Amino acid sequence: MSDDRTDPPREAGPETATGPSPTSPPAASTRPATWAWGAAGVAVLLALTATTRFLESYVPEATAGTAIGGFAEAVEYPVYAIILGLLGNVVLTLARVRHRLAVAFRTEFLIKTGLVLLGSTVLLDVIVRAAGPAILQALVLVTAVFLFTWWLGGRFGLDERLRALLASAVAICGVSAAIAAAGAVQARREQLAYTAGLVILFALPSIFLLPWLVDVIGLSGAQAGAWIGGNIDTTAAVAASGAIVGEEALQIASIVKSAQNVLLGVVAVALTGYFALRVAPAGTARRPGAAALWERFPKFVLGFLAASVLATVWAGATGDAGQPGLDTAQALRDWFLIAAFTSIGLEFSAGALREAGWRPVGVFALATVFNLLVGLGLAILLFRGFVF
Repeated sequence: MSDDRTDPPREAGPETATGPSPTSPPAASTRPATWAWGAAGVAVLLALTATTRFLESYVPEATAGTAIGGFAEAVEYPVYAIILGLLGNVVLTLARVRHRLAVAFRTEFLIKTGLVLLGSTVLLDVIVRAAGPAILQALVLVTAVFLFTWWLGGRFGLDERLRALLASAVAICGVSAAIAAAGAVQARREQLAYTAGLVILFALPSIFLLPWLVDVIGLSGAQAGAWIGGNIDTTAAVAASGAIVGEEALQIASIVKSAQNVLLGVVAVALTGYFALRVAPAGTARRPGAAALWERFPKFVLGFLAASVLATVWAGATGDAGQPGLDTAQALRDWFLIAAFTSIGLEFSAGALREAGWRPVGVFALATVFNLLVGLGLAILLFRGFVF
């Protein structure tokens, strides 16, 4: 039985599910094959990641000035990465090699590394520089929308981990918040892919719908920016929509969205505590104690906060001369997150989505409407008479 314990990683193939037979070759002989498949999987992942990077820059340039130019420019890399990952999933599955290459699809590692690097792009002094109304709106809106979405998901009978992902995505900053919540509550990859898909599905039309509604309602530039920044889930989509309205709206939208992004770590820590102390892990009858809380605590959150502190100190000490360093950290963040989204597509299984059904879509849609209405009221109230 000792051979079972020294066997190579479990992802090596289906035969490991039942353990080696008495006539199986020594475990060491399977290691070269495992490494070969792993290297091939890394090559596939890197190729799809590089293709995503290419499409992200090429498609907007190729479609500039056309009817779909504005839409193409607003599409973010998660869209390309997930689509390419899903296509790769289909091809590798048909070729019957996906389970062998899966040893290289380390979604969790890639996501957590990307989130740590994300901290270097969210400077702590953003809140200090942000206007008081933007901070107040972010606090009130995030709290109200998160609690409403959590409650609504319970009414719809959703799994608590999926509720956490949906609530975080709608209330804070879309896919990035869903990723942080997934690590905190130990959600399944399929749940994260589902949530990311909903974020993209709702964010893209919002880029053009909200500027049109701004004209219909008659909001000022500051009010429009506050509404857009508090409602559209992804940062790039916020910038695109704010730019459609105007420069003033773009500035306020960016401030409000940045204030919401800073709350990402706070929500992740709160979710970790709730799920560790109030929700028993799957397959266990007892809730974990303090030691288990620390064990399950997402250490990447500490990395996120540490990176944010270091980036703030670096920016303050070096000024404009240090910007290339911050740009490098952001580029690395994008590469890791693109690889993570691609890996999500490569590991995706439709079974969990069929099980979830239409209810998560209904929760996300109703939560989005609630977010729009509450955000509109706060934007009108807090930014009334605001002048630049």
